[in-house]
Amino acid sequence: MMHKLHGRFRLLTASAALALTMGVAQPTLADTPKDTLVQAWAIDDIITMDPGEAFEISTAEMTSNTYSLLVRLDLNDTSKVVGDLAESWTVSDDGLTYTFKLKPGMKFASGNPITAEDVAYSFERVVKLDKSPAFILTQFGLTGDNVTEKAKAADEQTFVFTVDQPYAPSFVLNCLTATVASVIDKKLVLEHVKPVEPSDAYKYDNDFGNEWLKTGYAGSGPFKLRDWRANEVVVLERNDNYYGEQAKLARVIYRHMKESSGQRLALEAGDVDVARNLEPGDYEAVSKNADLSTTSAAKGTVYYISLNQKNEDLARPEVREAFKYLVDYDAIGATLIKGIGEIHQTFLPKGVLGALDENPYKLDTAKAKELLAKAGYPDGFSVTMDVRNTQPVTGIAESFQQTLAQVGVKLEIIPGDGKQTLTKYRARNHDMYIGEWGMDYFDPHSNAETFASNPDNSDEGKVKTLAWRNAWDVPELSKKTREALLERDSAKRAETYKELQKVVLEEGPFVIIYQKTEVAGLRGSVKDYKLGPSFDTNFVWNVSKE
Repeated sequence: MMHKLHGRFRLLTASAALALTMGVAQPTLADTPKDTLVQAWAIDDIITMDPGEAFEISTAEMTSNTYSLLVRLDLNDTSKVVGDLAESWTVSDDGLTYTFKLKPGMKFASGNPITAEDVAYSFERVVKLDKSPAFILTQFGLTGDNVTEKAKAADEQTFVFTVDQPYAPSFVLNCLTATVASVIDKKLVLEHVKPVEPSDAYKYDNDFGNEWLKTGYAGSGPFKLRDWRANEVVVLERNDNYYGEQAKLARVIYRHMKESSGQRLALEAGDVDVARNLEPGDYEAVSKNADLSTTSAAKGTVYYISLNQKNEDLARPEVREAFKYLVDYDAIGATLIKGIGEIHQTFLPKGVLGALDENPYKLDTAKAKELLAKAGYPDGFSVTMDVRNTQPVTGIAESFQQTLAQVGVKLEIIPGDGKQTLTKYRARNHDMYIGEWGMDYFDPHSNAETFASNPDNSDEGKVKTLAWRNAWDVPELSKKTREALLERDSAKRAETYKELQKVVLEEGPFVIIYQKTEVAGLRGSVKDYKLGPSFDTNFVWNVSKE
């Protein structure tokens, strides 16, 4: 995996190449090599590259470009899926058994053949590792005890998956487009498995290659992971063993850059080909530059503030409601997210089955003060919020801090990088948190489950949804969310999701602010760069440079 860089990339001077891959300050370079795409992006949320554990926005893009799945989202019609490794599939009459036939003659990047046994092992390790994204598969009744029977190879080319209830088939297939369902190279991973003592971290006597895959690679996608250095760089390299159309570029480099202005300057200078974290002002400047271009896509990603219900002050219903009247939505929409998002207050993004397009809340400090007094806080209280130190969330947090102060609530902002804030949030150790939630798969259940379901609110709860992270104990809502999966009539299913959204909108510990419009600034030499509808559909194998 750790091959030396070759071709035109070697023509850069040693110091320039080091600066390029390390993401440090550097003098202006000549344009980037023609066979290499250099993207500037804030990638400080990456914690691990193991598809069985990774659950972060940036990592999903790397995974979706380097690993294969049984099926993928159809970008031409997001209500459908298309085969990736799977050539075809059937569903049994009782709705419980899914049988996938694999395309023949495929190989992993290592050269090992791709078989149904690799698919089965990929499911097994996800379930037995039981890391954050495992629930996407375990919700179908998979356990460590039954996974080898419920997800198994019938022969080299046939994978059989048995679910516990007759779910809507579209739901099951959509779940299999999530990055946690990535197919890994069993033979290669077994060479790196470590024996461990069973503990909270690992339930079995081995780590299923988890430690190695943190920075290792065992996939079959159009690119392979060559290198990841936290908060510095990710390097993807073309996989010459890829079974589909070969990637047009030899490599793609993600440079960790947080500041929008720095990204714009690097783009203008030709030091990077793509800028990914442009704020409204810089995006506008790029759009007016004749040497550059812009692209955008509405994303299935929502930004929200959450209130941990373990905090007694935040657990009062009137406080939850008051905080929804303390966001200056109009000002945020007109400035901080202009061109990169639109105000949206419900948990399902526009474009998804059952999405409710209602924005009932406006900034109303008088109403909020009245609600806080009713809750017993006429003079407010003090609270903290964990904030990833990137824009626009920092700006939104500061705006929120100012409006809270108008009703006596003293908000202390605790800044941190993506890894720090997420780790604290996932441990339920926050008061408040501001962040983004991208759909794990293009089905309404992806967001309904996380915002409206919390089957076990104890600290030991296995299904660590956003409702769980914020200790919102809602057994009836959880039950209704689960029941929606068994409704095969799409219209009826959509109505159920509208009802769930109304409850979360009115009662939930979430102040949902906007839906993301992802943008990118591009050098004129970049061709066919397209952002997808979800965070794991920003594919780069079709991209080329003139």
